[in-house]
Amino acid sequence: MKAGKAGLDKAVVLIIDGASGWPAAALGGKTALEAAHTPHLDELAREGSVGMVSHVPEGMEASSAVACMSVMGFDPRQYYAGRGPIEAAAMGVELEPGQVALRCNLVTVRDGRMVSYSAGNISSAESAELVAALQRELGDERVAFKAGVGFRHILTVRDGEALALTRFTPAHDLTDRCVEEGLPEGPGADFVLELMEQSKAVLADHPVNRRRQAQGKLPATQIWLFWPGMKVAGMPDFAAHHGGRRAALTSPVDLLRGLAVLSGVDVLTIPGVTDGDDNDYAGQMVGALAALADHDVVFVHVEAPDEAGHRGDAIGKVRAIEEVDRLMLPQVIERARSYQREHVTGGDIVAQGLRLLVLPDHPTPLEIKTHVGEPVPFLMWGPGFVGNGAAAYTEAEARATGLTVAPGHRLLSLFLGL
Repeated sequence: MKAGKAGLDKAVVLIIDGASGWPAAALGGKTALEAAHTPHLDELAREGSVGMVSHVPEGMEASSAVACMSVMGFDPRQYYAGRGPIEAAAMGVELEPGQVALRCNLVTVRDGRMVSYSAGNISSAESAELVAALQRELGDERVAFKAGVGFRHILTVRDGEALALTRFTPAHDLTDRCVEEGLPEGPGADFVLELMEQSKAVLADHPVNRRRQAQGKLPATQIWLFWPGMKVAGMPDFAAHHGGRRAALTSPVDLLRGLAVLSGVDVLTIPGVTDGDDNDYAGQMVGALAALADHDVVFVHVEAPDEAGHRGDAIGKVRAIEEVDRLMLPQVIERARSYQREHVTGGDIVAQGLRLLVLPDHPTPLEIKTHVGEPVPFLMWGPGFVGNGAAAYTEAEARATGLTVAPGHRLLSLFLGL
């Protein structure tokens, strides 16, 4: 058997959504990454290359849509056309010319205040009933409601160009605030305000809301519309853009799945993957690593830290980071260290290893309960990476190494050795 040239390393990209942040009083002046007990991440930080990267270009919104597009190696300044169309793509919605897609949250507003941007984290099953009612009562040839996951849904509007010129405020940016501070403004504002107002009557006495209130849960009192955009055009194929590498992705949210659909990345269906505390962290990583049998790269997106950040839940955010460290990282380390480095392919011995990239997409500071477009710490570990002075995986340790990557979308190429 003859020796062949080295093969492509397999790669895991672990996106711990919103895990980064600011020092918080609730955590004794520490960030969530500093407060969390993360022995595996800290070990990898000492062995690998740690630095800072910003995935939100200057002047762009600090959303996961922009940031995760950059994480996946695509320049948001070139390809981003609004978050609504990306999530619509995940639902199989093909937008027509001039048709706009917007995020449509089910929310709880009381006395003019945004009590919950997620209607108390309403379930997908409950939401499906409510969205069906909205479609029956408010849908027509121009307007259509499409149910998504949990509280996150899509509204499409034909001849909706004016909506793309309207200023919106995301529901999660209004948590505990008066909603009048974030009402839509611009040429399409009257249209969406009327829909939001009409939704109140549809939802007010719906059986789903009656059941939720009887159980002591928050009802969905209305819809909240934001993140408009039209059909995404020209998004490159991931493999063609990244040296022929075939990729897969696991995520509980339509946004990431939409980015995968638009870039030819295979979407993994793994039972138990959710956006909250009940996420099956271990099962999500088991499924992701299994996908490496016929993929070169797998993206593992964990939403729970970001959701906790939006709630201002310091303990929940720390717990989510610790669960990633406790239930996910050991699997990657074990797979890497026991990886069969010599695979027989066509009579040749092809050397392979396993690389790991860990990072948030953006910070979600607990104090303000929303995203900011600041740099985040990243960690690259595996073949080709050596320690560069970090003692732990935290914002401060990453800044101290002096390693920065800009623009952010170049980080994936650096990690993959392109």
